[in-house]
Amino acid sequence: MPSKPESNVKSTEDRAMRGRLARVVVSIRRRVPPGLRLVLGLLLILGGVFGFLPVLGYWMIPLGVMVAALDIKPLLRWFRGDHRG
Repeated sequence: MPSKPESNVKSTEDRAMRGRLARVVVSIRRRVPPGLRLVLGLLLILGGVFGFLPVLGYWMIPLGVMVAALDIKPLLRWFRGDHRG
């Protein structure tokens, strides 16, 4: 049975896309102050809702969720009383 080259290409492209997204999130974590990350994430999500417009896109929704989660996770930890980090 011959192997499917298109499935290998898809998995390679998928890994490349995940790597690019991870680099973007790390870059945002390093360069954007904590309070502004949440606002930036919410703006990305809001822009993604209007993804049918030419400049904006639906790709903004998952990126906005990832950026906003950088701030929300520590906030939730603080509300639970776990102040270790």
